[in-house]
Amino acid sequence: MQFIDLGAQRARINDRLKAAVDRVIDSGAYILGPDVREFETRLADYVGVRNVVACANGTDALLLPLLASGIGPGDAVFCPSFTFAATAEVVALAKAEPVFVDIDPDSYNMDPASLEAAIAMVKAEGRLTPKAIIPVDLFGLAADYPAIGAIARREKLMVIEDAAQAIGGSLDNRRCGAFGDVGATSFYPAKPLGCYGDGGAMFTDDDAFAETLRSYAFHGKGATQYDNVHVGLNSRLDTLQAAILIEKLSILEDEMAERQVVARRYAEGLAGVVKTPVVPENRRSAWAQYAIETPHRDALKAHLQAAGIPSVIYYVKPLHLQVAYAHFPRVPTGLPVSEELPSRILCLPMHPYLTADDQDRICDTIGTFIARQG
Repeated sequence: MQFIDLGAQRARINDRLKAAVDRVIDSGAYILGPDVREFETRLADYVGVRNVVACANGTDALLLPLLASGIGPGDAVFCPSFTFAATAEVVALAKAEPVFVDIDPDSYNMDPASLEAAIAMVKAEGRLTPKAIIPVDLFGLAADYPAIGAIARREKLMVIEDAAQAIGGSLDNRRCGAFGDVGATSFYPAKPLGCYGDGGAMFTDDDAFAETLRSYAFHGKGATQYDNVHVGLNSRLDTLQAAILIEKLSILEDEMAERQVVARRYAEGLAGVVKTPVVPENRRSAWAQYAIETPHRDALKAHLQAAGIPSVIYYVKPLHLQVAYAHFPRVPTGLPVSEELPSRILCLPMHPYLTADDQDRICDTIGTFIARQG
């Protein structure tokens, strides 16, 4: 049994993938070939934004908007602590300071009340200037953008959506990646829309900002690559990866539908056994991960492993308690959910090709184990 079965997906479109790769290799257009712009256009249409700017990876997709906006020393950027390191890493790389806020106990996404408290703290201290918010659509579920957007507008803060796990997810029929001033995603192979290496993209309806992002992603170029108007990065999506992503994007909606089926099976099979994800009616999760909670997490993980069932802990420690980030500011009301959740959370196999029989075995194994715990 696979935690994420990329092989099954590859088998489905193997001939198309091989033809796409051969076409790019034969063309010789390995850097910024026509497939890159074609993929950007198709992804923009899918997400519902005016512009997609592809780049080398999901981390750059978060860093480039900070650089292009001039966010740096003396600035505060608010982000959740329960997330992958890249969310806060880019803020530190831009020489600004991440300010850690807590998450909602059901959605695992940024808690608007905690965000409010963190902003008030930074303004009262006066040491940093609030500049941006990076909400994370964790595990594929959109953050509370109506509430976060209202706070951002009131405080005049930029919103950078971290949709690294959420392409295919939606909120009020608007797709993840389209929220805030700019969105960012990753095409790491295990993502709902993943390539066969590293890749990323940024989303924005602001045409001028899109061109600035393109400049920063290409060594800060101006009229030509030898006319440098910014200090930028070398961050481009390879043509080969773009060609692969075009084929994967063509089946993404089918896979999203299958992910919903898998999630429903889990919810039914694990009801009353462990805590299962809560998805509001106005949202569709991309189901990058399926997370359960139980006080018997470590013993359950070992039991699943013995039964040949893979599981993963996302995340073992919140960022504000990690050595690299412990010195950065945090919300004064504390981060109790971010600190307690790592002892209870466990992610189960989740992908569009997970069979009903395999899910039954997973649910039965968990149910039997939990029942023995009394």
